[in-house]
Amino acid sequence: MKNYKNRSSVEEKYKWDLTEYIDGEESFQKTFQKTLQNIEKLGSYVGCTKNPKQLYDFLQLQTEVIADWEDLYVYAYLVNDQELGIPESIERKNQTEILNLELVNHIHFFAPELLKLSKKDYEALFDKNPKLLEYKAMLDQTYREKGHVLSEKEEMIISSLCNSMNHFSDMSSMLVNNLHHYGDVTVEGEDVEIAANNYRYLMHNREKEIRHQVRDQFQTKLGEYSPLNAMFLSSFVSMQDAIANIRHFDSSWDKKLFQWNIPSKVFETLTSTVENHLDSLHRYYDLKRKVLGLKKLTSYDIALELSKSDKEYSIEDAQSMILKAVSPLGEEYQKKFQKIIDDRYIDYCQYKGKCGGGYSFSTMRNNSRILMSYNGGLESVSTIAHEGGHNVHHQFVKENNPLQYRDVPSIVAEVASLTNECLLSSYLAKNGKTKEEKLAGISNILDVVVSNLFGAVREGKLEEEMYSYVHEGNMLTKEYLDTISMESFEKYYGDSVVCDDLLKNSWVTRSHYYMNFYLYSYAICISVACSIASKILKGDSDTLHHYLDFLKVGSDKWPMEVYSILGVNLEDEHVYCDAIAYFDSLVEEFEKIVNE
Repeated sequence: MKNYKNRSSVEEKYKWDLTEYIDGEESFQKTFQKTLQNIEKLGSYVGCTKNPKQLYDFLQLQTEVIADWEDLYVYAYLVNDQELGIPESIERKNQTEILNLELVNHIHFFAPELLKLSKKDYEALFDKNPKLLEYKAMLDQTYREKGHVLSEKEEMIISSLCNSMNHFSDMSSMLVNNLHHYGDVTVEGEDVEIAANNYRYLMHNREKEIRHQVRDQFQTKLGEYSPLNAMFLSSFVSMQDAIANIRHFDSSWDKKLFQWNIPSKVFETLTSTVENHLDSLHRYYDLKRKVLGLKKLTSYDIALELSKSDKEYSIEDAQSMILKAVSPLGEEYQKKFQKIIDDRYIDYCQYKGKCGGGYSFSTMRNNSRILMSYNGGLESVSTIAHEGGHNVHHQFVKENNPLQYRDVPSIVAEVASLTNECLLSSYLAKNGKTKEEKLAGISNILDVVVSNLFGAVREGKLEEEMYSYVHEGNMLTKEYLDTISMESFEKYYGDSVVCDDLLKNSWVTRSHYYMNFYLYSYAICISVACSIASKILKGDSDTLHHYLDFLKVGSDKWPMEVYSILGVNLEDEHVYCDAIAYFDSLVEEFEKIVNE
Protein backbone atom coordinates (compact mmCIF):
# COMPACT_ATOMS: atom_id res chain seq x y z
CA MET A 1 0.00 0.00 0.00
CA LYS A 2 1.11 3.53 -0.73
CA ASN A 3 2.16 5.47 2.34
CA TYR A 4 0.72 8.95 2.79
CA LYS A 5 2.44 11.62 4.85
CA ASN A 6 -0.64 13.80 5.30
CA ARG A 7 -4.17 14.33 4.03
CA SER A 8 -3.16 16.66 1.22
CA SER A 9 -1.11 13.85 -0.38
CA VAL A 10 -4.16 11.54 -0.64
CA GLU A 11 -5.89 11.34 -4.03
CA GLU A 12 -9.37 12.92 -4.11
CA LYS A 13 -10.99 9.64 -5.17
CA TYR A 14 -9.95 8.11 -1.85
CA LYS A 15 -11.41 10.95 0.26
CA TRP A 16 -15.03 11.32 1.28
CA ASP A 17 -17.20 14.05 -0.20
CA LEU A 18 -19.00 15.92 2.60
CA THR A 19 -20.77 18.58 0.52
CA GLU A 20 -24.05 16.66 0.83
CA TYR A 21 -23.99 17.62 4.52
CA ILE A 22 -22.44 21.08 4.52
CA ASP A 23 -20.71 22.77 1.60
CA GLY A 24 -17.91 24.64 3.32
CA GLU A 25 -17.58 27.11 6.19
CA GLU A 26 -20.03 29.67 4.83
CA SER A 27 -22.68 26.98 4.48
CA PHE A 28 -21.91 25.76 8.01
CA GLN A 29 -22.39 29.18 9.59
CA LYS A 30 -25.56 29.85 7.60
CA THR A 31 -27.10 26.52 8.65
CA PHE A 32 -25.90 27.07 12.21
CA GLN A 33 -27.66 30.45 12.51
CA LYS A 34 -30.83 29.11 10.92
CA THR A 35 -30.85 26.17 13.35
CA LEU A 36 -30.25 28.41 16.35
CA GLN A 37 -33.17 30.65 15.37
CA ASN A 38 -35.47 27.65 14.93
CA ILE A 39 -34.37 26.23 18.29
CA GLU A 40 -35.47 29.47 19.94
CA LYS A 41 -38.83 29.17 18.13
CA LEU A 42 -39.33 25.71 19.63
CA GLY A 43 -39.45 27.25 23.10
CA SER A 44 -42.54 29.23 22.08
CA TYR A 45 -44.57 26.02 21.75
CA VAL A 46 -45.01 25.47 25.49
CA GLY A 47 -48.57 24.22 25.97
CA CYS A 48 -48.83 22.82 22.42
CA THR A 49 -50.03 19.41 23.63
CA LYS A 50 -53.41 20.99 24.34
CA ASN A 51 -53.73 22.27 20.78
CA PRO A 52 -53.52 19.56 18.05
CA LYS A 53 -52.61 22.07 15.31
CA GLN A 54 -49.84 23.66 17.37
CA LEU A 55 -48.61 20.20 18.34
CA TYR A 56 -48.29 19.20 14.68
CA ASP A 57 -46.44 22.45 13.89
CA PHE A 58 -44.10 21.83 16.83
CA LEU A 59 -43.30 18.28 15.70
CA GLN A 60 -42.63 19.42 12.15
CA LEU A 61 -40.29 22.18 13.30
CA GLN A 62 -38.57 19.91 15.83
CA THR A 63 -37.92 17.30 13.11
CA GLU A 64 -36.46 19.95 10.81
CA VAL A 65 -34.27 21.35 13.59
CA ILE A 66 -32.94 17.93 14.57
CA ALA A 67 -32.20 17.13 10.91
CA ASP A 68 -30.31 20.43 10.50
CA TRP A 69 -28.42 19.91 13.73
CA GLU A 70 -27.44 16.37 12.72
CA ASP A 71 -25.96 17.63 9.45
CA LEU A 72 -23.97 20.26 11.34
CA TYR A 73 -22.75 17.83 14.00
CA VAL A 74 -21.83 14.98 11.67
CA TYR A 75 -20.03 17.36 9.30
CA ALA A 76 -18.06 18.87 12.20
CA TYR A 77 -17.34 15.41 13.65
CA LEU A 78 -16.10 14.03 10.32
CA VAL A 79 -13.94 17.05 9.47
CA ASN A 80 -12.37 16.86 12.93
CA ASP A 81 -11.62 13.13 12.57
CA GLN A 82 -10.02 13.46 9.15
CA GLU A 83 -7.31 15.69 10.68
CA LEU A 84 -7.17 15.72 14.46
CA GLY A 85 -5.86 18.65 16.46
CA ILE A 86 -6.81 21.51 14.13
CA PRO A 87 -8.18 24.31 16.36
CA GLU A 88 -10.85 25.40 13.86
CA SER A 89 -12.20 21.86 13.61
CA ILE A 90 -12.26 21.41 17.37
CA GLU A 91 -14.08 24.72 17.80
CA ARG A 92 -16.61 23.83 15.10
CA LYS A 93 -17.36 20.51 16.81
CA ASN A 94 -17.70 22.26 20.18
CA GLN A 95 -20.14 24.72 18.64
CA THR A 96 -22.43 21.92 17.51
CA GLU A 97 -22.32 20.27 20.95
CA ILE A 98 -23.29 23.56 22.62
CA LEU A 99 -26.05 23.96 20.04
CA ASN A 100 -27.39 20.54 21.03
CA LEU A 101 -27.58 21.63 24.67
CA GLU A 102 -29.61 24.62 23.53
CA LEU A 103 -31.94 22.28 21.67
CA VAL A 104 -32.38 20.01 24.69
CA ASN A 105 -33.10 22.98 26.96
CA HIS A 106 -35.73 24.37 24.57
CA ILE A 107 -37.70 21.13 24.26
CA HIS A 108 -37.44 19.93 27.87
CA PHE A 109 -41.03 20.95 28.42
CA PHE A 110 -42.47 18.60 25.83
CA ALA A 111 -42.27 15.06 27.27
CA PRO A 112 -43.50 16.00 30.79
CA GLU A 113 -46.29 18.06 29.21
CA LEU A 114 -47.37 15.23 26.89
CA LEU A 115 -47.36 12.71 29.71
CA LYS A 116 -49.70 14.84 31.83
CA LEU A 117 -52.47 14.06 29.34
CA SER A 118 -54.92 11.34 30.25
CA LYS A 119 -55.12 8.39 27.88
CA LYS A 120 -58.45 9.72 26.62
CA ASP A 121 -57.10 13.21 25.93
CA TYR A 122 -53.99 11.78 24.31
CA GLU A 123 -55.99 9.63 21.87
CA ALA A 124 -58.33 12.56 21.14
CA LEU A 125 -55.39 14.52 19.67
CA PHE A 126 -55.34 12.24 16.61
CA ASP A 127 -59.10 12.51 16.10
CA LYS A 128 -58.95 16.30 16.19
CA ASN A 129 -55.95 16.51 13.85
CA PRO A 130 -55.44 13.39 11.68
CA LYS A 131 -52.14 14.86 10.42
CA LEU A 132 -50.68 13.88 13.80
CA LEU A 133 -50.89 10.24 12.71
CA GLU A 134 -47.63 10.93 10.84
CA TYR A 135 -45.98 11.18 14.26
CA LYS A 136 -48.12 8.68 16.20
CA ALA A 137 -45.50 5.95 16.48
CA MET A 138 -42.98 8.49 17.80
CA LEU A 139 -45.51 9.98 20.22
CA ASP A 140 -46.60 6.51 21.37
CA GLN A 141 -42.98 5.68 22.19
CA THR A 142 -42.82 8.80 24.37
CA TYR A 143 -46.25 8.31 25.93
CA ARG A 144 -45.45 4.75 27.06
CA GLU A 145 -42.81 6.32 29.34
CA LYS A 146 -45.58 7.97 31.37
CA GLY A 147 -44.51 6.31 34.59
CA HIS A 148 -40.82 7.05 34.07
CA VAL A 149 -40.53 10.69 32.95
CA LEU A 150 -40.43 13.32 35.69
CA SER A 151 -41.43 16.97 35.76
CA GLU A 152 -39.76 19.44 33.40
CA LYS A 153 -37.69 20.91 36.21
CA GLU A 154 -36.59 17.49 37.45
CA GLU A 155 -35.71 16.40 33.91
CA MET A 156 -33.51 19.48 33.48
CA ILE A 157 -31.75 18.72 36.77
CA ILE A 158 -31.08 15.11 35.75
CA SER A 159 -29.83 16.19 32.32
CA SER A 160 -27.51 18.82 33.81
CA LEU A 161 -26.10 16.41 36.38
CA CYS A 162 -25.54 13.66 33.82
CA ASN A 163 -23.79 16.04 31.42
CA SER A 164 -21.48 17.28 34.18
CA MET A 165 -20.74 13.88 35.75
CA ASN A 166 -20.66 11.50 32.81
CA HIS A 167 -16.91 11.55 32.18
CA PHE A 168 -15.97 8.25 33.82
CA SER A 169 -15.40 6.56 30.46
CA ASP A 170 -13.20 9.44 29.28
CA MET A 171 -11.12 9.30 32.46
CA SER A 172 -10.63 5.54 32.20
CA SER A 173 -9.76 5.87 28.50
CA MET A 174 -7.27 8.65 29.27
CA LEU A 175 -5.43 6.37 31.70
CA VAL A 176 -5.34 3.39 29.35
CA ASN A 177 -4.64 5.23 26.09
CA ASN A 178 -2.59 8.27 27.04
CA LEU A 179 -1.08 8.19 30.52
CA HIS A 180 0.27 4.66 30.88
CA HIS A 181 3.73 3.79 29.62
CA TYR A 182 3.86 0.11 28.72
CA GLY A 183 7.50 -0.03 27.67
CA ASP A 184 9.06 -1.21 24.40
CA VAL A 185 9.37 -4.48 22.54
CA THR A 186 11.91 -5.36 19.84
CA VAL A 187 10.26 -6.38 16.58
CA GLU A 188 12.45 -7.32 13.61
CA GLY A 189 15.40 -5.50 15.16
CA GLU A 190 13.54 -2.29 15.92
CA ASP A 191 12.26 -1.03 19.27
CA VAL A 192 8.49 -0.48 19.18
CA GLU A 193 6.68 1.37 21.94
CA ILE A 194 3.72 -0.65 23.24
CA ALA A 195 0.49 1.34 23.32
CA ALA A 196 -3.22 0.68 23.55
CA ASN A 197 -3.70 1.56 19.89
CA ASN A 198 -1.11 -0.96 18.63
CA TYR A 199 -1.63 -3.69 21.24
CA ARG A 200 -3.93 -5.74 19.02
CA TYR A 201 -1.53 -5.46 16.10
CA LEU A 202 1.42 -6.59 18.24
CA MET A 203 -0.59 -9.50 19.63
CA HIS A 204 -0.96 -10.77 16.05
CA ASN A 205 2.82 -11.18 15.78
CA ARG A 206 3.72 -14.79 14.95
CA GLU A 207 6.65 -14.77 17.40
CA LYS A 208 5.37 -16.27 20.64
CA GLU A 209 7.97 -14.54 22.80
CA ILE A 210 7.01 -11.14 21.41
CA ARG A 211 3.32 -11.77 22.15
CA HIS A 212 4.20 -13.00 25.63
CA GLN A 213 6.32 -9.94 26.40
CA VAL A 214 3.76 -7.47 25.00
CA ARG A 215 0.89 -9.08 26.88
CA ASP A 216 2.83 -9.23 30.18
CA GLN A 217 4.02 -5.61 30.05
CA PHE A 218 0.63 -4.28 28.96
CA GLN A 219 -1.51 -6.23 31.41
CA THR A 220 0.92 -5.76 34.33
CA LYS A 221 0.77 -1.98 33.91
CA LEU A 222 -3.03 -2.12 33.71
CA GLY A 223 -3.06 -4.07 36.93
CA GLU A 224 -1.07 -1.40 38.77
CA TYR A 225 -3.76 1.21 38.10
CA SER A 226 -6.83 -1.02 37.89
CA PRO A 227 -8.13 0.03 41.35
CA LEU A 228 -8.62 3.51 39.87
CA ASN A 229 -10.32 2.11 36.74
CA ALA A 230 -12.59 0.10 39.03
CA MET A 231 -13.61 3.32 40.81
CA PHE A 232 -14.50 4.95 37.48
CA LEU A 233 -16.55 1.95 36.38
CA SER A 234 -18.23 1.65 39.76
CA SER A 235 -19.17 5.34 39.69
CA PHE A 236 -20.62 5.00 36.19
CA VAL A 237 -22.68 1.93 37.10
CA SER A 238 -23.85 3.63 40.31
CA MET A 239 -24.97 6.66 38.32
CA GLN A 240 -26.90 4.48 35.88
CA ASP A 241 -28.50 2.58 38.75
CA ALA A 242 -29.49 5.83 40.47
CA ILE A 243 -31.08 7.18 37.27
CA ALA A 244 -33.01 3.94 36.83
CA ASN A 245 -34.26 4.21 40.41
CA ILE A 246 -35.23 7.88 40.03
CA ARG A 247 -37.17 6.95 36.89
CA HIS A 248 -39.04 4.20 38.80
CA PHE A 249 -37.42 1.17 37.22
CA ASP A 250 -36.53 -1.89 39.27
CA SER A 251 -32.99 -1.88 37.89
CA SER A 252 -30.79 -0.58 35.08
CA TRP A 253 -31.38 -3.82 33.21
CA ASP A 254 -35.16 -3.36 33.45
CA LYS A 255 -34.69 0.18 32.12
CA LYS A 256 -32.74 -1.12 29.12
CA LEU A 257 -35.34 -3.82 28.41
CA PHE A 258 -38.03 -1.13 28.54
CA GLN A 259 -36.10 1.06 26.09
CA TRP A 260 -35.76 -1.83 23.66
CA ASN A 261 -39.29 -3.07 24.41
CA ILE A 262 -37.87 -6.59 24.48
CA PRO A 263 -38.80 -9.28 27.05
CA SER A 264 -36.06 -10.61 29.31
CA LYS A 265 -36.71 -14.10 27.94
CA VAL A 266 -34.86 -13.09 24.75
CA PHE A 267 -31.59 -12.68 26.61
CA GLU A 268 -32.21 -15.64 28.89
CA THR A 269 -32.66 -17.81 25.80
CA LEU A 270 -29.64 -16.25 24.09
CA THR A 271 -27.27 -16.83 27.01
CA SER A 272 -28.51 -20.33 27.89
CA THR A 273 -28.25 -21.45 24.25
CA VAL A 274 -24.73 -20.09 23.87
CA GLU A 275 -23.57 -21.58 27.15
CA ASN A 276 -25.11 -24.95 26.24
CA HIS A 277 -22.96 -24.95 23.09
CA LEU A 278 -19.59 -23.94 24.48
CA ASP A 279 -18.24 -27.19 23.05
CA SER A 280 -18.41 -25.46 19.64
CA LEU A 281 -16.15 -22.69 20.95
CA HIS A 282 -13.78 -25.22 22.48
CA ARG A 283 -13.60 -27.08 19.17
CA TYR A 284 -12.64 -23.84 17.46
CA TYR A 285 -9.86 -23.17 19.97
CA ASP A 286 -8.60 -26.75 19.67
CA LEU A 287 -8.47 -26.29 15.91
CA LYS A 288 -6.56 -23.05 16.32
CA ARG A 289 -4.02 -24.74 18.60
CA LYS A 290 -3.42 -27.52 16.06
CA VAL A 291 -3.21 -25.21 13.03
CA LEU A 292 -0.79 -22.88 14.80
CA GLY A 293 1.33 -25.84 15.91
CA LEU A 294 1.09 -25.07 19.62
CA LYS A 295 1.20 -27.60 22.46
CA LYS A 296 -1.08 -25.36 24.51
CA LEU A 297 -3.18 -22.36 23.56
CA THR A 298 -2.55 -19.53 26.01
CA SER A 299 -4.37 -16.25 26.55
CA TYR A 300 -1.66 -14.49 24.54
CA ASP A 301 -2.19 -16.85 21.58
CA ILE A 302 -5.93 -16.43 21.08
CA ALA A 303 -5.62 -13.09 19.21
CA LEU A 304 -3.73 -14.84 16.41
CA GLU A 305 -5.70 -15.38 13.21
CA LEU A 306 -6.55 -18.98 12.54
CA SER A 307 -5.17 -18.33 9.09
CA LYS A 308 -3.57 -15.20 7.67
CA SER A 309 -3.21 -14.23 4.03
CA ASP A 310 -0.28 -12.03 3.07
CA LYS A 311 -2.07 -10.96 -0.09
CA GLU A 312 -2.41 -7.19 -0.46
CA TYR A 313 -5.60 -5.84 -2.01
CA SER A 314 -5.75 -2.47 -3.69
CA ILE A 315 -8.76 -0.31 -2.85
CA GLU A 316 -10.15 -1.09 -6.30
CA ASP A 317 -9.61 -4.83 -5.69
CA ALA A 318 -11.56 -4.55 -2.44
CA GLN A 319 -14.41 -2.66 -4.08
CA SER A 320 -14.73 -5.22 -6.86
CA MET A 321 -14.54 -8.19 -4.50
CA ILE A 322 -17.24 -6.85 -2.18
CA LEU A 323 -19.61 -6.07 -5.06
CA LYS A 324 -19.27 -9.71 -6.13
CA ALA A 325 -19.63 -10.96 -2.55
CA VAL A 326 -22.95 -9.14 -2.02
CA SER A 327 -24.36 -10.27 -5.38
CA PRO A 328 -26.61 -12.88 -3.65
CA LEU A 329 -28.54 -9.88 -2.26
CA GLY A 330 -29.62 -8.84 -5.74
CA GLU A 331 -29.13 -6.09 -8.28
CA GLU A 332 -30.79 -3.31 -6.27
CA TYR A 333 -28.47 -3.98 -3.31
CA GLN A 334 -25.41 -4.00 -5.57
CA LYS A 335 -26.42 -0.67 -7.12
CA LYS A 336 -26.68 0.88 -3.68
CA PHE A 337 -23.24 -0.44 -2.77
CA GLN A 338 -21.88 0.93 -6.05
CA LYS A 339 -23.25 4.32 -4.99
CA ILE A 340 -20.93 4.22 -1.95
CA ILE A 341 -18.00 3.98 -4.37
CA ASP A 342 -19.21 6.39 -7.03
CA ASP A 343 -20.32 9.16 -4.64
CA ARG A 344 -17.17 8.94 -2.49
CA TYR A 345 -18.79 7.96 0.79
CA ILE A 346 -15.55 6.42 2.15
CA ASP A 347 -12.44 8.13 3.50
CA TYR A 348 -9.97 5.29 2.96
CA CYS A 349 -6.33 6.13 3.56
CA GLN A 350 -4.27 6.32 6.71
CA TYR A 351 -1.77 9.04 7.53
CA LYS A 352 -0.47 10.73 10.65
CA GLY A 353 -3.13 12.83 12.35
CA LYS A 354 -6.18 10.94 11.14
CA CYS A 355 -8.50 9.37 13.71
CA GLY A 356 -8.02 5.61 13.99
CA GLY A 357 -10.69 2.94 13.88
CA GLY A 358 -13.64 2.63 11.54
CA TYR A 359 -17.26 3.71 11.57
CA SER A 360 -20.29 4.66 9.46
CA PHE A 361 -22.04 7.89 10.47
CA SER A 362 -25.34 8.97 8.90
CA THR A 363 -27.99 11.64 9.43
CA MET A 364 -31.75 11.75 8.93
CA ARG A 365 -31.38 13.54 5.58
CA ASN A 366 -28.18 12.13 4.15
CA ASN A 367 -26.39 8.87 3.52
CA SER A 368 -23.57 7.89 5.82
CA ARG A 369 -19.88 8.54 5.46
CA ILE A 370 -17.37 5.85 6.35
CA LEU A 371 -14.03 6.46 8.04
CA MET A 372 -11.31 3.81 8.01
CA SER A 373 -7.56 3.30 7.74
CA TYR A 374 -7.11 1.06 4.73
CA ASN A 375 -3.92 -1.02 4.87
CA GLY A 376 -4.42 -3.50 2.04
CA GLY A 377 -5.13 -6.48 4.28
CA LEU A 378 -8.23 -8.64 4.38
CA GLU A 379 -9.30 -6.98 7.63
CA SER A 380 -9.56 -3.66 5.77
CA VAL A 381 -11.61 -5.29 3.00
CA SER A 382 -13.90 -6.69 5.69
CA THR A 383 -14.24 -3.21 7.22
CA ILE A 384 -15.52 -1.83 3.91
CA ALA A 385 -18.06 -4.68 3.68
CA HIS A 386 -19.16 -4.13 7.29
CA GLU A 387 -19.48 -0.34 7.26
CA GLY A 388 -20.87 -0.45 3.73
CA GLY A 389 -23.64 -2.67 5.07
CA HIS A 390 -24.63 0.14 7.43
CA ASN A 391 -24.57 2.62 4.56
CA VAL A 392 -26.79 0.56 2.25
CA HIS A 393 -29.14 -0.15 5.15
CA HIS A 394 -29.55 3.58 5.70
CA GLN A 395 -30.12 4.13 1.99
CA PHE A 396 -33.06 1.70 2.15
CA VAL A 397 -34.39 3.30 5.34
CA LYS A 398 -34.06 6.83 3.92
CA GLU A 399 -35.94 5.91 0.75
CA ASN A 400 -38.83 4.28 2.60
CA ASN A 401 -39.42 6.42 5.70
CA PRO A 402 -40.14 10.06 6.57
CA LEU A 403 -37.45 12.04 8.39
CA GLN A 404 -38.69 11.25 11.90
CA TYR A 405 -38.34 7.47 11.41
CA ARG A 406 -34.93 7.18 9.78
CA ASP A 407 -33.07 6.00 12.87
CA VAL A 408 -32.30 2.33 13.50
CA PRO A 409 -31.39 1.05 16.99
CA SER A 410 -28.10 -0.80 17.40
CA ILE A 411 -29.86 -4.02 18.34
CA VAL A 412 -31.18 -4.11 14.76
CA ALA A 413 -28.58 -2.12 12.82
CA GLU A 414 -25.66 -4.55 13.15
CA VAL A 415 -27.49 -7.27 11.22
CA ALA A 416 -26.85 -5.48 7.92
CA SER A 417 -23.12 -5.05 8.56
CA LEU A 418 -22.50 -8.55 9.90
CA THR A 419 -24.48 -10.21 7.11
CA ASN A 420 -22.08 -8.61 4.64
CA GLU A 421 -19.11 -10.03 6.51
CA CYS A 422 -20.65 -13.50 6.29
CA LEU A 423 -21.15 -13.05 2.53
CA LEU A 424 -17.57 -11.84 2.03
CA SER A 425 -16.23 -14.86 3.90
CA SER A 426 -18.32 -17.23 1.80
CA TYR A 427 -17.16 -15.54 -1.39
CA LEU A 428 -13.50 -15.92 -0.46
CA ALA A 429 -13.95 -19.53 0.64
CA LYS A 430 -15.34 -20.38 -2.80
CA ASN A 431 -13.41 -18.00 -5.04
CA GLY A 432 -10.10 -17.38 -3.31
CA LYS A 433 -7.26 -17.88 -5.79
CA THR A 434 -5.10 -19.68 -3.27
CA LYS A 435 -5.69 -22.08 -0.40
CA GLU A 436 -4.28 -19.41 1.92
CA GLU A 437 -6.81 -16.83 0.72
CA LYS A 438 -9.73 -19.23 1.12
CA LEU A 439 -8.71 -20.11 4.67
CA ALA A 440 -8.18 -16.44 5.57
CA GLY A 441 -11.72 -15.65 4.46
CA ILE A 442 -13.19 -18.32 6.71
CA SER A 443 -10.86 -17.38 9.55
CA ASN A 444 -12.06 -13.79 9.38
CA ILE A 445 -15.74 -14.61 9.89
CA LEU A 446 -14.96 -17.24 12.54
CA ASP A 447 -13.22 -14.54 14.57
CA VAL A 448 -16.23 -12.24 14.05
CA VAL A 449 -18.60 -14.88 15.44
CA VAL A 450 -16.32 -15.72 18.36
CA SER A 451 -16.08 -12.06 19.34
CA ASN A 452 -19.66 -10.99 18.67
CA LEU A 453 -21.56 -14.07 19.83
CA PHE A 454 -19.57 -16.01 22.40
CA GLY A 455 -17.52 -13.03 23.59
CA ALA A 456 -20.43 -10.60 23.69
CA VAL A 457 -22.64 -12.99 25.67
CA ARG A 458 -19.83 -13.65 28.14
CA GLU A 459 -19.30 -9.94 28.71
CA GLY A 460 -23.01 -9.13 28.63
CA LYS A 461 -23.50 -11.51 31.54
CA LEU A 462 -20.55 -9.90 33.31
CA GLU A 463 -22.15 -6.50 32.87
CA GLU A 464 -25.44 -7.74 34.28
CA GLU A 465 -23.55 -9.13 37.26
CA MET A 466 -21.81 -5.77 37.84
CA TYR A 467 -25.08 -3.86 37.81
CA SER A 468 -26.77 -6.36 40.13
CA TYR A 469 -23.84 -6.17 42.57
CA VAL A 470 -23.97 -2.36 42.69
CA HIS A 471 -27.79 -2.37 42.93
CA GLU A 472 -27.45 -4.48 46.08
CA GLY A 473 -25.42 -1.71 47.68
CA ASN A 474 -21.89 -2.81 46.84
CA MET A 475 -19.01 -1.03 45.13
CA LEU A 476 -17.10 -2.46 42.19
CA THR A 477 -13.52 -3.07 43.24
CA LYS A 478 -10.48 -4.39 41.43
CA GLU A 479 -10.69 -7.61 43.43
CA TYR A 480 -14.35 -8.18 42.57
CA LEU A 481 -13.92 -7.39 38.86
CA ASP A 482 -10.78 -9.54 38.62
CA THR A 483 -12.63 -12.45 40.22
CA ILE A 484 -15.77 -12.42 38.07
CA SER A 485 -13.72 -11.83 34.91
CA MET A 486 -11.46 -14.79 35.58
CA GLU A 487 -14.42 -17.02 36.43
CA SER A 488 -16.10 -16.13 33.15
CA PHE A 489 -12.95 -16.83 31.12
CA GLU A 490 -12.48 -20.20 32.81
CA LYS A 491 -16.09 -21.12 32.02
CA TYR A 492 -15.95 -20.09 28.35
CA TYR A 493 -12.43 -21.30 27.59
CA GLY A 494 -12.74 -24.61 29.44
CA ASP A 495 -9.68 -26.82 28.99
CA SER A 496 -8.98 -25.40 25.53
CA VAL A 497 -7.14 -22.25 26.67
CA VAL A 498 -4.68 -21.84 29.53
CA CYS A 499 -5.98 -19.04 31.77
CA ASP A 500 -3.07 -17.37 33.52
CA ASP A 501 -3.34 -14.74 36.24
CA LEU A 502 -2.86 -11.66 34.01
CA LEU A 503 -6.02 -12.49 32.06
CA LYS A 504 -8.06 -11.12 34.95
CA ASN A 505 -7.09 -7.52 34.02
CA SER A 506 -8.84 -7.65 30.65
CA TRP A 507 -11.94 -5.82 31.94
CA VAL A 508 -9.91 -2.60 32.27
CA THR A 509 -9.72 -1.97 28.51
CA ARG A 510 -13.38 -2.71 27.73
CA SER A 511 -14.97 0.63 26.87
CA HIS A 512 -18.21 -1.24 26.09
CA TYR A 513 -18.94 -1.45 29.81
CA TYR A 514 -19.60 2.30 29.63
CA MET A 515 -22.21 1.79 26.90
CA ASN A 516 -25.02 0.31 28.99
CA PHE A 517 -25.48 -3.28 27.76
CA TYR A 518 -24.37 -2.49 24.21
CA LEU A 519 -22.63 -5.84 23.75
CA TYR A 520 -25.87 -7.80 23.83
CA SER A 521 -26.86 -5.96 20.64
CA TYR A 522 -23.96 -7.56 18.80
CA ALA A 523 -24.83 -11.03 20.11
CA ILE A 524 -28.40 -10.73 18.84
CA CYS A 525 -27.34 -9.28 15.49
CA ILE A 526 -24.58 -11.79 14.69
CA SER A 527 -27.00 -14.62 15.48
CA VAL A 528 -29.57 -13.27 13.03
CA ALA A 529 -26.92 -12.38 10.44
CA CYS A 530 -25.45 -15.90 10.44
CA SER A 531 -28.88 -17.44 10.11
CA ILE A 532 -29.98 -15.10 7.31
CA ALA A 533 -26.72 -15.24 5.35
CA SER A 534 -26.58 -19.05 5.40
CA LYS A 535 -30.16 -19.28 4.05
CA ILE A 536 -29.60 -16.66 1.33
CA LEU A 537 -26.41 -18.41 0.23
CA LYS A 538 -28.40 -21.63 -0.15
CA GLY A 539 -30.72 -19.82 -2.57
CA ASP A 540 -33.68 -19.27 -0.22
CA SER A 541 -35.57 -16.60 -2.20
CA ASP A 542 -38.18 -16.06 0.52
CA THR A 543 -35.48 -15.21 3.05
CA LEU A 544 -33.86 -12.80 0.58
CA HIS A 545 -37.20 -11.09 -0.05
CA HIS A 546 -37.87 -10.75 3.69
CA TYR A 547 -34.33 -9.49 4.31
CA LEU A 548 -34.68 -6.67 1.78
CA ASP A 549 -38.01 -5.74 3.41
CA PHE A 550 -36.24 -5.81 6.79
CA LEU A 551 -33.68 -3.29 5.53
CA LYS A 552 -36.44 -0.82 4.63
CA VAL A 553 -38.01 -0.58 8.09
CA GLY A 554 -37.53 2.58 10.15
CA SER A 555 -37.82 3.42 13.83
CA ASP A 556 -41.63 3.46 13.86
CA LYS A 557 -41.38 -0.28 14.62
CA TRP A 558 -39.97 -1.91 17.75
CA PRO A 559 -37.06 -4.40 17.37
CA MET A 560 -39.26 -7.46 17.93
CA GLU A 561 -41.62 -6.23 15.18
CA VAL A 562 -38.73 -5.62 12.80
CA TYR A 563 -37.30 -9.09 13.37
CA SER A 564 -40.71 -10.66 12.79
CA ILE A 565 -40.41 -9.48 9.15
CA LEU A 566 -37.56 -11.97 8.85
CA GLY A 567 -39.66 -14.64 10.49
CA VAL A 568 -37.34 -14.46 13.48
CA ASN A 569 -38.63 -14.81 17.03
CA LEU A 570 -35.83 -13.72 19.36
CA GLU A 571 -37.38 -15.72 22.22
CA ASP A 572 -36.93 -18.94 20.24
CA GLU A 573 -33.60 -20.72 20.68
CA HIS A 574 -33.57 -21.80 17.03
CA VAL A 575 -32.13 -18.53 15.76
CA TYR A 576 -29.15 -18.92 18.12
CA CYS A 577 -28.84 -22.63 17.39
CA ASP A 578 -28.81 -21.81 13.66
CA ALA A 579 -26.00 -19.30 14.22
CA ILE A 580 -23.93 -21.86 16.13
CA ALA A 581 -24.64 -24.49 13.46
CA TYR A 582 -23.37 -22.00 10.87
CA PHE A 583 -20.26 -21.47 13.01
CA ASP A 584 -19.75 -25.24 13.24
CA SER A 585 -20.10 -25.55 9.46
CA LEU A 586 -17.40 -22.93 8.97
CA VAL A 587 -15.05 -24.83 11.28
CA GLU A 588 -15.74 -28.00 9.27
CA GLU A 589 -15.16 -26.16 5.98
CA PHE A 590 -11.86 -24.81 7.31
CA GLU A 591 -10.73 -28.29 8.36
CA LYS A 592 -11.73 -29.65 4.95
CA ILE A 593 -9.69 -27.07 3.03
CA VAL A 594 -6.69 -27.51 5.36
CA ASN A 595 -6.69 -31.24 4.67
CA GLU A 596 -7.04 -30.94 0.88
